[in-house]
Amino acid sequence: MSVEFSPWQQRAYDQAVAALDTGRLGHGLLICGPAGLGKRAVADRLAQHVLAGGDPAARIRNAQLIAAGTHPDLHAVSFVPTKDGSKLRTEIVIEQMRELSQKLSLTPQYGAAQVAIVDPADSINRAACNALLKTLEEPAAGRYLWLVSAQPARLPATIRSRCQRLEFKLPPHDEALAWLRTQGHSAKDADEALEAARGHPGLADQWLGEGGLALRKSVAGDLDKLERGEIAVIETAQRWAADEHADLRLRHAADLVLAQAGDAGLTDPARLHKLATWFDAANRTRDLLRTTVRGDLAMVDLLLAWRVGDRVRAAKGEPK
Repeated sequence: MSVEFSPWQQRAYDQAVAALDTGRLGHGLLICGPAGLGKRAVADRLAQHVLAGGDPAARIRNAQLIAAGTHPDLHAVSFVPTKDGSKLRTEIVIEQMRELSQKLSLTPQYGAAQVAIVDPADSINRAACNALLKTLEEPAAGRYLWLVSAQPARLPATIRSRCQRLEFKLPPHDEALAWLRTQGHSAKDADEALEAARGHPGLADQWLGEGGLALRKSVAGDLDKLERGEIAVIETAQRWAADEHADLRLRHAADLVLAQAGDAGLTDPARLHKLATWFDAANRTRDLLRTTVRGDLAMVDLLLAWRVGDRVRAAKGEPK
């Protein structure tokens, strides 16, 4: 049974189906927009529609095969294990694109179409992009290549220019709030989470379901205590880096600081500069967490900059 779409997913799906059914959707499609809005689910449902070819019985069979990951005419490309099998790669490589091109050159096993979904497309490395470009430039009839991306600007312009766009945007506030209520959240919690997520219903739902809001409040409390010198930098950094929520803590911290920057506006230029600088540093630290750098050491530098900035201003008699 198909999962019920959110209103914004349904709009995107209906738009794509209308283009498909009237022959206005070409070979390449870039499905883009903020992460967490259900782009991949729409791509999978579109694949069912294409591969079924209008046959209700085929639709059921295709849905089952797609759910099992065994449909011979649907090719999903994402991260694969490293050579030693210890972890997943962090980019999509040229060998994957070459293999995909070879598959798309074969005759479809069921019907007259093949669909390839590359997700996340913004993780394709440069060499793989060159191979992908060749596939986009030489489309075959009944072959669909769909790129799913939360950061389409990372894709080369040559790739983007050869794809039509199916763009997801944050829905209106009232629609997002109503959808959160249908997910079982109270009006108060939904409104608080949606405000914290800056209008992103997917994030708000995730935070409400997985304790993200409580984590956000904890981060806000830590930042406040650090400014006032009530907690130690090293112990805080170790606690922030100690579990799988390290990246989310930094995301919350950056968001909270961005909100403070908005409040500071033009009334406190020194603080505004500090907040903007620290916001950039927090996002760079998030990137460092994906490398071999020790997370607690990276966070020590970040939190020390937060703490020291206010001590310097206090020594000069400047407001925080």
